[in-house]
Amino acid sequence: MSEDPRILHLRSLRQEARLGGGAERIAKQHAKGKMTPYERLDLLLDPGTFHELEPFITGQGDELGLSTQKFLGDGVVTGYGQIDGRTVYVYAQDFTVYGGTLSETQSHRICHVMDLALRNGVPVIGLLDSGGARIQDGVRSLGGYAEIFRRNAQYSGVIPQISLMLGPCAGGAAYSPALTDLIVMVNKHSYMFLTGPEVIKAVTGEIVDPESLGGTTVHASVSGIAHLAVASEVEALALCRRVLGYLPSNNVENPPFRPTDDDPLRMDPELNSIVPLDAATPYSMHAVIGHIVDRGTFLEIQAAWARNVIVGLARLGGHAVGIVAQEPSVMAGVLDIDSSDKITRFVRMCDCFNIPLVTFVDSPGFLPGVDQEHGGIIRHGAKVLYAYSEATVPKISVITRKAYGGAYIVMGSKYLGTDVNYAWPSAEIAVLGAEGAANILFRRQIESAPDPSAERIRLAEEYRRKFNNPYHAAAAGFVDDIIEPRETRPKVIATLAALRDKYSPAPPRKHGNIPV
Repeated sequence: MSEDPRILHLRSLRQEARLGGGAERIAKQHAKGKMTPYERLDLLLDPGTFHELEPFITGQGDELGLSTQKFLGDGVVTGYGQIDGRTVYVYAQDFTVYGGTLSETQSHRICHVMDLALRNGVPVIGLLDSGGARIQDGVRSLGGYAEIFRRNAQYSGVIPQISLMLGPCAGGAAYSPALTDLIVMVNKHSYMFLTGPEVIKAVTGEIVDPESLGGTTVHASVSGIAHLAVASEVEALALCRRVLGYLPSNNVENPPFRPTDDDPLRMDPELNSIVPLDAATPYSMHAVIGHIVDRGTFLEIQAAWARNVIVGLARLGGHAVGIVAQEPSVMAGVLDIDSSDKITRFVRMCDCFNIPLVTFVDSPGFLPGVDQEHGGIIRHGAKVLYAYSEATVPKISVITRKAYGGAYIVMGSKYLGTDVNYAWPSAEIAVLGAEGAANILFRRQIESAPDPSAERIRLAEEYRRKFNNPYHAAAAGFVDDIIEPRETRPKVIATLAALRDKYSPAPPRKHGNIPV
């Protein structure tokens, strides 16, 4: 008995949809080291869990009458599946169909899965590979982008939104990933720019290399737009799965718990000697973090940008936490404009998704200088103050060494609403360093001394002994306890457990006015 021809027709159409722009264009995509949308989704999602939505839709626009061929799906694959057994909604642009350019129809498909993700309280993941707006669609494509942008903004802080940049993202299209929580880029494959090389050449005659204009290295280390950068699409897809393991499905859930074999009472004696006796000698805060969090769980975010601070996700006792710290081996851990923005963005993301914050403080203050002042360091530093003050998740701070002036205040100080503040014996909490304080307070005494240099050193050491120590700060109530560094892991884990049911409602308001 022959099969129903209607069934055969359905299978044929499904196969046609999977071929996108055709076998020849798929071959070109593979030649570039890039995959098709379906191949990408097969790696991103748990096997056999992807279900496509609206695969038979075709483009409806074309104001210029140039698009003579219509493709099933119209250059994007949308649907839902699972990652580690948790539902996610996805869309994956198809570069083999009109360069993955966005049409009104493609926007409809993307917006549909975004709406479904919101209604069901689950993450939405975008796999972007597009030349930008489809010119043939005219203003319809611009309206399509606006519909996506509006949803990116309205759903922000409600469900996680992750963007995987697996190809170009040109023109206004770049604003959508910029509005999402995390951006993953692939070296030599991903590009983001508002004005592409072709436009620059047409307008100015200048020839610009796409990589130097908006490649992965630029956005990972210079602009700070990319949060994570990897060498291949396979790594990007695997990293997306890993990131989601730290995030809840929505803003009213807690992050998923992952059992760990790492003893919550573990105390590494190396921590007791990790901070040098000389306050001017750097050490690795990355090493500190590695000794404290569950082994192998720290995932640093924006690692190559504003390297004087560290932000990332980790686990303590199996529970997800957000880590914020200074890196004293880079610019002495000083705070500047970029690092302030980096901290602010991360703190607010953690607060959106109920991820407790653990802050390690070692900073001599804000970077002085005309460029910083003219660049708005006051405004940018105020963002950090705002973010920490606004955050209602459990907050713990550990002062490892320097906590001077404004840096002490903004980095999760007790009086910004941090729940528990610990200090190591090496902590120095003061308005400024001992040398600076001595120069100001005892200027005349130093100038009139027989040996001003020796007198300055003596007075600075005396000031440090009396005031720049954790016991003086603890006596004034600025820290809750002074602990041995090796005790940090069990102390923080126990404190997080005690804060798990924290309730800290914000005053009723539409929203605050962060100093952007």
